[in-house]
Amino acid sequence: MNVRALYPSDTPGLTAHDREEQRLEALQAYQVLDTSPEADFDALTRLAAYICGTPISLISLVDAHRQWFKANYGLAGIDETPREYSFCQHAMVGTGIYEVEDATTNPLFSTNPLVTSDPNIRFYAGAPLVTSDGQPLGALCTIDTRPRHLTAEQRDALQILAREVVSHLELRRARLQLEQEKAKLEGLLRMANNAADSLYSVGRSEIFVKQDHKLIRLNTDNISYLEALGDYVNIHAGGERYTVYTTMKDMLTRLPVRDFVRVHRKYIVRISSIVAIDGDSLVVDGGRASSVPIGNSYKADLMSRLNLV
Repeated sequence: MNVRALYPSDTPGLTAHDREEQRLEALQAYQVLDTSPEADFDALTRLAAYICGTPISLISLVDAHRQWFKANYGLAGIDETPREYSFCQHAMVGTGIYEVEDATTNPLFSTNPLVTSDPNIRFYAGAPLVTSDGQPLGALCTIDTRPRHLTAEQRDALQILAREVVSHLELRRARLQLEQEKAKLEGLLRMANNAADSLYSVGRSEIFVKQDHKLIRLNTDNISYLEALGDYVNIHAGGERYTVYTTMKDMLTRLPVRDFVRVHRKYIVRISSIVAIDGDSLVVDGGRASSVPIGNSYKADLMSRLNLV
């Protein structure tokens, strides 16, 4: 495969090899090669085949030594082919539709194994898949086993669909990046809480909570009470409320045992924040007085923890 033949050489200071290296880096950044089929991409290839009236349509991403098909309509059982036989490597560097009406009469493709044997390509039309910063990734193509040509409307539609493919690739990459950032943040949160556990062992009491993609350090001295709400826990501290995805059981392992007591299946209170007991309820001062119920199964432990006179 002659890289130089696929790229113009009139860009000062940048060789064809350099441009190819940049292109491959851009392709790898999408983390899409060798992934499972996805409905959105499959739908776009079907639509391309319907519009162009061809039995085959592919989303082809051109790697260093192969072209790999993210979506494949009509070419069952084939996931990739060698790059040296690829029509799409030529289509991706164009500015419009790359069309071959009859590959058997085209000197570039007449001896290509994809033409002389299965799948016996005769017609090919490909629209380049180009990123917003100009990097060609591959092509959205339609293929037929008989010679033909596209109408102006079909060519326009194929280019529109190619832009949609790139948009879906961008959305997919953004989603992956968000998931990776979330995983990274959760890892930092675990590390921070582990560090806080270590600090607690030498006399400091802190926990970290995740709020709006940020880690916030809370001194447990400022927490007045916690309440469970489904799969979440509301932490009331210093007049503020922080909502975290966790369980009351997990929170009990993170809070200083000497300072907090569970008084209900839905409530944990800081002992020093209790200002009154009114029947089956506690009055808790957390910047403003709040009433917290006492569960019967927790009452005995609560009373044993209080310094009753």
